Amino acid sequence: MERPTSGHAADNTKLFADTPTLTDGTLYRYRTWTRSYYNSYNSHLSSASNASTTGWCYFKVDSSRPKAPGIAVASPYSRCTANACAPGGGPGVDASFTFTPYSGDTNTAYMYKLSTEVSWSAPIPGSTVTKVITPSAPGTYTIYVRAKDTLGWGAQNAIDFVVDEGPGPVGQWHFNEPSGAAVDTSTTVTANQDNAALSASGASRDGRGRRGVITKDPTGNDLGTPVTDTGLTLDGSAGYAATSGAVLETRASYTVSAWARIASAPAHNYAVVSQVSSDSTASGFSIYYSTSYKGWIFNWHWRDSAGTSHIVRSYGDQTSVPFGVWTHLAGVYDSKAKTIQLYVNGKPQGSPVVLDSGQPMAANGSFLIGRSLYTAGSPTDYFGGQIDEVRAWQVDLTDALISTDARLMNSNGYVSAELVASWNPADHSGTTLADSDSGYGRALTLSGGASLDGEGIVLHGADSAATASGPLVDETGSFTATTAVQLDADALVAKSIGYTAQVIGQPSADGSAWGFWYELKNTDIDPETDKTIPVGVWHFGRLDPNGGFTGVTSDAAATLGSSVRMTGVYDAQSGTVSLYLGLNQNGDDTAYAAVVGSGDFAVGKGFANSAWGHYLPGSVTDIRVWAGAMASQDQIRNTVGD
Repeated sequence: MERPTSGHAADNTKLFADTPTLTDGTLYRYRTWTRSYYNSYNSHLSSASNASTTGWCYFKVDSSRPKAPGIAVASPYSRCTANACAPGGGPGVDASFTFTPYSGDTNTAYMYKLSTEVSWSAPIPGSTVTKVITPSAPGTYTIYVRAKDTLGWGAQNAIDFVVDEGPGPVGQWHFNEPSGAAVDTSTTVTANQDNAALSASGASRDGRGRRGVITKDPTGNDLGTPVTDTGLTLDGSAGYAATSGAVLETRASYTVSAWARIASAPAHNYAVVSQVSSDSTASGFSIYYSTSYKGWIFNWHWRDSAGTSHIVRSYGDQTSVPFGVWTHLAGVYDSKAKTIQLYVNGKPQGSPVVLDSGQPMAANGSFLIGRSLYTAGSPTDYFGGQIDEVRAWQVDLTDALISTDARLMNSNGYVSAELVASWNPADHSGTTLADSDSGYGRALTLSGGASLDGEGIVLHGADSAATASGPLVDETGSFTATTAVQLDADALVAKSIGYTAQVIGQPSADGSAWGFWYELKNTDIDPETDKTIPVGVWHFGRLDPNGGFTGVTSDAAATLGSSVRMTGVYDAQSGTVSLYLGLNQNGDDTAYAAVVGSGDFAVGKGFANSAWGHYLPGSVTDIRVWAGAMASQDQIRNTVGD
């Protein structure tokens, strides 16, 4: 085609040309040149054609965004098909993916996300790219990928792949045998079992096991008669359990975990787990409570070839470690990074700590539960309290797997919940109420005119309450609490609008760690009686110093004239609280930052702004608290009841 179509254009004039209709995906070429006329248009000079100077200009029409890109995954993982979905790799094992353009597309970048993630990744430039992703937990994953070209982001593609469970424990002790050594259940091969013998004195089993009441065996079969889990109880001076040899190769990556409950404030260090060094002169590693640092520590100790002693520590919180409560502890050694890391209740404590020098010496002596060794022939740091569910892996577990271990699932699909306090006022009188069922032996003491009427703890809302030594649970770990309460409507009407009263709860150093609360929002007239009645809501969570609540609020006004069953759950692994009235969840799971409790557990009063107050008028009955977060309405129905 020629431009202009008639006449001639003046110098320095811009000309335009329209192409004929072009077809998507067809390869075209073009060239251009110009003529400059002179001598009354009888003569001309021609410019060079672009075809002769730079070659033809080729182009292809693409009027659409990229189609779904290709996704390939490399061994040890494989793409799921309609007929097969083979697991591969494992947590912490890299998965390598290659993203390629759809046939005919020219892509400039890609974005991806896993089914466990909400947001897309940052753009990865390139026509074909490879991305390495490290799964943190076992299970089926979907990876979604979309591509970009000059028109923008296009269609997405997705494939499924399965992450294998990864290596299981190489040592595992439940302490649920009737007598004798604690059996290593990590293997059924007798020759490979590292059974842990209990000391002749100071070590025993009792019903304070962290799994609580067990209804199914490890394979998921009903036991018929529920069994109370047992744990290892140690006296703090002579009791311990020990294997005959090493469980872990400590020069390779490993993880060790346990549940521990320090009975009361210790006078010396309390070791939970350790493994003796090869020369039997010290514990190569140890997880213990330090009276000097006033916190949990994961300690690595060894001597190099020159005899120089090395000590590396990963510290937990050194300000508010509670006693008399169950706490999950784990220590991880990463042999590649040469770091150690302490975890408390499934959460990493600070950053990984780098070993200070070279390769640590093998700690291939006995695996100890409840004591450690720092001088040859002189064991020390005897634990006083309970230890349960000790595990050891010959791999550095990911954060996600340690969080799962801290959740402590039972074979029935429930989260393990250990009843740590239980008070039922039915058929009782007097000024004290014994723990009726848990075995932890705390008693409630009534004060300020509170009374037992054979059905509940009766509170008049002025200064009456009941207290027990606390805390009952480690609030940085998961817990579940329940009670039933009937409000005194006449007494509440006399309170000011905005009055808040605690049903049960645990104080913290500066206020409320957690509790069930009633808040008076307004008053109304009962159309049947013409009486003024209180209108309020329930809360589960914490009363802030300014009077606001952190936690969950009931969906509807609090019921009057009858007892209300309320259950609250704090899930440390998800960092949320939940509230159930009866079996009905109220509100959504709500983000919640745990505060460690201290002092007396209270019924009918709350601690805020450094003082007791918030007295409840009403009757409270059936108070129970568990270590562990009940994870479903079904578990609450079967464990708590309607």
